[in-house]
Amino acid sequence: MDFLSEHQPEILPGNRQLPPTQGVIEAPHGTTIVAVTFPGGVVLAGDRRATMGNVIAQRDIEKVFPADEYSAVGIAGTAGLAVEMVKLFQLELEHFEKVEGAQLSLEGKANRLSTMIRSNLGMAMQGLAVVPLFAGYDMGRDRGRIFSYDVTGGRSEETNFAATGSGSIFARGAMKKLFRDDLSEEEATTLVVQALYDAADDDSATGGPDVARRIYPIVTVITEDGFRRLTEEESSEIARSILARRLEQPDGPRAALL
Repeated sequence: MDFLSEHQPEILPGNRQLPPTQGVIEAPHGTTIVAVTFPGGVVLAGDRRATMGNVIAQRDIEKVFPADEYSAVGIAGTAGLAVEMVKLFQLELEHFEKVEGAQLSLEGKANRLSTMIRSNLGMAMQGLAVVPLFAGYDMGRDRGRIFSYDVTGGRSEETNFAATGSGSIFARGAMKKLFRDDLSEEEATTLVVQALYDAADDDSATGGPDVARRIYPIVTVITEDGFRRLTEEESSEIARSILARRLEQPDGPRAALL
């Protein structure tokens, strides 16, 4: 980014000049991303639907990407700009590691992503916002951490779980009732799919598991062993087990009253 800012600043996403517009720009938008920590790591997941107004623009979009070996980014907002920003972020982290011979700290990665989001503020003001969720394993603290952002690049560290996107309010409510401090990795991956299911149940822009088309949420796990994306077989097994239980309890699992 520093190199481009000096030599060709006009090709950076936030510096492109857009023609004057009236009303909202119609572009594909990614929706709900969720994350939850568990002893030993963090899980980051996203649904697969992209919308353009009231139309489903894509049913199998990918919204969760590895940033490097020990971190990942989930995108919500304008899909094209978000994917471009993630690719630039991946390149920045790789470049830093090659030049310095060491990885940037998780805190440093979160701060760098904040700067990149802030550079997109001009487009965000025209309706082309990018609001990602960043998660990773902190080698210094031996635990998973989650960072959320606003359109101005403001960064907040989340405790235990987080969600962003149009269905985030419903996903967060689900996670709030289901989260425990002693979750296993398997329970954490099930929890995020349950949260995405609840989000899809109440938010039309969030896509639930699509058994007919074999489209399931993207679920990633980051531990001291690094980044791992669940295979399609693993994701489908979790989704199908949840669907089977929902036939008996359509509103999902019940949390204890006290």
